[in-house]
Amino acid sequence: QVQLVESGGNLVQAGGSLRLSCRASGRFFSIKNMAWFRQVPGNKREWVATVYSGEYTTYTDSVKGRFTISRDNAVNTVYLQMNSLRPEDTGTYYCNSIPPPPAEESGSWGQGTQVTVSS
Repeated sequence: QVQLVESGGNLVQAGGSLRLSCRASGRFFSIKNMAWFRQVPGNKREWVATVYSGEYTTYTDSVKGRFTISRDNAVNTVYLQMNSLRPEDTGTYYCNSIPPPPAEESGSWGQGTQVTVSS
């Protein structure tokens, strides 16, 4: 089973930047389409961005122009560069492959990394 370890979250002021990392174990990382998701307590986990195996990227509308997803297949890692952060970007950020497993399958997700943006 693939293990995912997210890191890089922090408390930051609005307008600031963070870079999240997600290291994946297991084989065939380079052919997997990988994505970042975020969740606020009481809300469903929502999709943020995807980087495909060919490095094409897509974003949810609210982060376009501010976030950049990328990958380094040599170290099985996907990144999320977050600029011009807003309070509404606050949440726990997770990565996973596409299509993702149900959020209830906690064993199929990492522990997430907390991003808090203060106004």
